[in-house]
Amino acid sequence: MTTDSSLLTSELELQQQEELYEQLLFQTMGELQKENPDSRVIRPQPGLCVKTLSEPDKQKVFVNVCQSNAVPAPPQLSREELVELLQSDDPSGYRVPMSLGEPHTETDNSSQGCTAYDVVINQEFFQTCQKDPLFQQFIILVSVEGLENKYNLELSRDWKVLKNRKFLGSLSEQNIRTKSRPVIEELHTQHSSTGAQRPQFSLLVEPPAGQPQYLTAEIHLPGVSSCASLVLDVGEDRLVLTARPNLFHLDICHHLVIDQERSTAKYDNNTQILTVTMPVVST
Repeated sequence: MTTDSSLLTSELELQQQEELYEQLLFQTMGELQKENPDSRVIRPQPGLCVKTLSEPDKQKVFVNVCQSNAVPAPPQLSREELVELLQSDDPSGYRVPMSLGEPHTETDNSSQGCTAYDVVINQEFFQTCQKDPLFQQFIILVSVEGLENKYNLELSRDWKVLKNRKFLGSLSEQNIRTKSRPVIEELHTQHSSTGAQRPQFSLLVEPPAGQPQYLTAEIHLPGVSSCASLVLDVGEDRLVLTARPNLFHLDICHHLVIDQERSTAKYDNNTQILTVTMPVVST
């Protein structure tokens, strides 16, 4: 197996990989729409509007938390479970499906320029959040963190929910996935003979039908605070990951042929998920 162990050697390289990852993902989604559309365009319904500030420049930012039945509902969550989740060390373990729209420039009530983002969540879950202030604060926090991760932002936690406004500006149509990517393998944590754990992971192929173009590995690494402790090797038909010191070890073989030079990796410190995107060589 020819490997490239330099994918995760520095924060600078990770930044470059993230940029390439976004480009590859954007390209993939565009091709999927043309060749095998497993997504649909929706116009989200108004929900609530949150006013906050960007850091450190203190520019006004508005988050339109919208609703749509086209977005999948998250797992059932009681109020007691939410309290426990917020008190835990890893509240990101509960994942809320959402669609994060592109930023758009708007004008506020003072005729000042500002930036708005549209976040779409499941309609039924939105109604639950509306009935309970704790759930509402939770979904705002999740939305803000999602925007920060996607657009490399830092937003103030001193936000305000606007009482007489459900959204700012105009709500744009969004393209969301209607079918899940096929999971060709998904395994859960178990201990290896070396004492390191085999992490929970998923292997997914794009597009869902026809000639595969990308293989994506999503690897959950709870307790790993930085990519600096990760060593990743990507081979033509194999992926090997080690999280030091002796935390996790993963060795995956698959049936596809990977373009190693164009493979990218992205580690999210908040969700503690490593995403490895591997272009498939046409055969």
